Amino acid sequence: MSGTPNEACATCPAFNAGHLTRLGIDLSNVDFVVALAGNPNTGKSTVFNALTGLRQHTGNWPGKTVTRAEGGFAYSGKRFKIVDLPGTYSLLSTSADEEVARDFILFGKPDVTVIVVDATRLERNLNLVLQVLEITDKAVLCVNLIDEARRHKMEVDERTLARELGIPVVLAAARQREGIDQLLKSMFEVATGAVVCKPRRVQSIPPAVAKAVDRLTERVAGFFPGLPNARWVAMRLLEGDQRMIDAVESGELNTLLDQAQRPAENQQARVADTV
Repeated sequence: MSGTPNEACATCPAFNAGHLTRLGIDLSNVDFVVALAGNPNTGKSTVFNALTGLRQHTGNWPGKTVTRAEGGFAYSGKRFKIVDLPGTYSLLSTSADEEVARDFILFGKPDVTVIVVDATRLERNLNLVLQVLEITDKAVLCVNLIDEARRHKMEVDERTLARELGIPVVLAAARQREGIDQLLKSMFEVATGAVVCKPRRVQSIPPAVAKAVDRLTERVAGFFPGLPNARWVAMRLLEGDQRMIDAVESGELNTLLDQAQRPAENQQARVADTV
């Protein structure tokens, strides 16, 4: 059979396998949710635009004067919603940006979190990477601006980095679309479970502290059933994170959990929020 594929063929998984289709603001019937995290000025928005075809499609998070962007794309027969989180250096919740990013990764339970870092400032960016990996075990590291690194005679050993971090690592130059195909493949494999991450986490905890963390984790899990990462919350409480202490005492954690677990029956309303 020859000729141009008809509409039915163009939407079947076999036809679209391995190909990116930018969906813009069409977030209907999504199969997976992707969180896009990273420090400011790492090219995170460039990655977002490359995947969705959008330009400056932004709005505010509900109740926050913090910019967000959402968009969609299809790959290998699956539809993805990608949420561009505020650029932040930390998830310790000392600012509204950090709070929004942390809460979405923790309570929104994205199917995969893509962490975008600057290849020329990799060591500085790894602080956020390790913090994200304390919260979620489904992540992909996108080492962006690799073209700038090459210009400065810098090399990134992505295989060693992937082995050390326990997650897929992709080298990219998003402005030139270099690495985007491999990024899509890695995102798809993590989201579908084809690749199981084993993220590096802080192990050097004194025995007495480890015991306290374990005991508090049990209590947190008991008070807040369904909490995605009770251990991380317990560690923040022990470290004296006042924002987390307030969220526990006020019951806000339950509210955040309810919002995260509520079925996405009103997708169009949420799309309107992003405009």
